[in-house]
Amino acid sequence: MPDRLPASVVDSHTHLDACGAVTADDVREIVDRAERAGVGRVVTVADDLASAQWAAEASTWDERVFAAVAVHPTRTKAFGEAERSEVERLARLPRVVAVGETGLDYYWDYSPHDAQQEAFRWHIDLAKRVGKPLMIHDRDAHEDVLRVLEEEGAPDDVVFHCFSGDEVIARRCVDAGYVLSFAGTVTFKNARSLREAARLVPSEQFLVETDAPFLTPHPFRGQPNEPYCAAYTVRNLAEVRGVGVHEIAESARRNAERVFRLLSVTGG
Repeated sequence: MPDRLPASVVDSHTHLDACGAVTADDVREIVDRAERAGVGRVVTVADDLASAQWAAEASTWDERVFAAVAVHPTRTKAFGEAERSEVERLARLPRVVAVGETGLDYYWDYSPHDAQQEAFRWHIDLAKRVGKPLMIHDRDAHEDVLRVLEEEGAPDDVVFHCFSGDEVIARRCVDAGYVLSFAGTVTFKNARSLREAARLVPSEQFLVETDAPFLTPHPFRGQPNEPYCAAYTVRNLAEVRGVGVHEIAESARRNAERVFRLLSVTGG
């Protein structure tokens, strides 16, 4: 367990169900561990319809938990009206704070690119209709993700979850007003370009996440990841950006509260 951060942060993207949580007690245990490290709130994110339904329900079990719902791009091969109707219903719930994760994934070959792009365009429109931020999954698809956002017209708030681009892509995202969320990958020894990207992002345009149970920060790669591990990434980002840990933690907290409207979320 890392030392407690000097200011509470938000894990802006985690998967509590994939971390092993099933019940409200499971969720509470995970979030309690996170809070002891200074990670006081989490956004649990869906990747399919069942996960979206669970995430929306789990967000009502603990006031520190919020949800994001969508169908992951790798699961959009069959994404029909029934799925769209249910995602939209969930997206309108008060403790669902984002539409995501959606976007494009050209690394895996589970869904055709045209099916992914059609679903991505629908999720962009949904985010605008419900007035909530869009949380993007972008893997090996930077140019098409940026092109589709431009063609469709981006929502007011766009978050690039687990940002994976270099300095050039980061600059284009920053100039477009998008928010870049950094995960444990920024701590990896071979992530020089990602760290360069992390240096140039303005303090009001970054978030911190775990993507747990995946992408455990260095030097714990290979071990299970949980929201408390966001504290390691915060400390690494402080070193990369040459500022104090408190400054990174405060910026990440304020940005999450602004982007996800956390202070205005009520209800179960």
